[in-house]
Amino acid sequence: MTHPTRRDVLRSAAAGLALAAGAQVGGQQMKTRLYKAVIVGRIESEQMKKLKDIGFDGVETTAIVSADEAARARDLAEKAGMKVHSVLRGWMEFNSKDPAKVEGSIKSVEAALEAARGYGADAVLVVPCRIGGMPMPQPWEFKIEFDEKTGHIVKVAEGDNEKYRAYIEAHNHASDTSVQAVRKLIPAAERAGVVIALENVWNNLWVQPAIFAHFVRSFASPWVKAYFDIGNHVRYAPPQQWITALGPLLAKCHVKDFKLNPDGRGGSFCAAREGSVDWPAVRRCLDEVNYNGWLTGEDIRVSLEEFSRRLDLIIAGK
Repeated sequence: MTHPTRRDVLRSAAAGLALAAGAQVGGQQMKTRLYKAVIVGRIESEQMKKLKDIGFDGVETTAIVSADEAARARDLAEKAGMKVHSVLRGWMEFNSKDPAKVEGSIKSVEAALEAARGYGADAVLVVPCRIGGMPMPQPWEFKIEFDEKTGHIVKVAEGDNEKYRAYIEAHNHASDTSVQAVRKLIPAAERAGVVIALENVWNNLWVQPAIFAHFVRSFASPWVKAYFDIGNHVRYAPPQQWITALGPLLAKCHVKDFKLNPDGRGGSFCAAREGSVDWPAVRRCLDEVNYNGWLTGEDIRVSLEEFSRRLDLIIAGK
């Protein structure tokens, strides 16, 4: 990592404030404020200072520690002018047939909620579970129909869905068991004052905006919202559709990009602003749903200085 001079830092900070205060997209003045972050492990003082100098506002941590240790880490971050805004808990096994694994996953999220309380973070990222190993539609073939009352999938593609029966059954089982587990966690989230932010990250579940929004909305709780990764779901639908569907359910956003193949089918991850994401449209959508919050880099692929610069451009609607 190369370190910017003090003049560079001041220039970057001034530019960032100007972008945040006066961003325009296609002549439309942005009313929302977005903050820049990256993912880290344990919080260290020098690390926080470096990230602040580069232009970041905060971090998301993967370190699940005691509330007391998290509180000490919070002090280190805040002394550097940084915020620990989220805890990344990650993959759970709420759909396991082994009750011990389900209970272990619940305990794991409880520990993350307590850590988040100590950090002063307001959300914990949780991926409820995953399914796979059976026939399922290609990303561009999905056309999901589901029961609004139960959230159960009825069809996943046009035509005969018999070949997808195992996938539909696994999906409905995963939804039911995830609902049961997350409902058990809501009291712990409320006590900690921390949102459970659910993510569907290439886990073959809730792969279209309407059903993911329905799943998160079904909890009818201010303590359960969505963590949306802007690059993860390009292969299913443009990010704008996801953001619009989630609306007030949107708790946090990860930033990465995905470049679709010329035929729009398949592709690969790439650095932000080098793929198929229409970033001005995304910025406009975030403003339209009144998202004042964090953009956290994941799978960055460029230097931190360059990523900070690209985030400034995204926030400015460019």
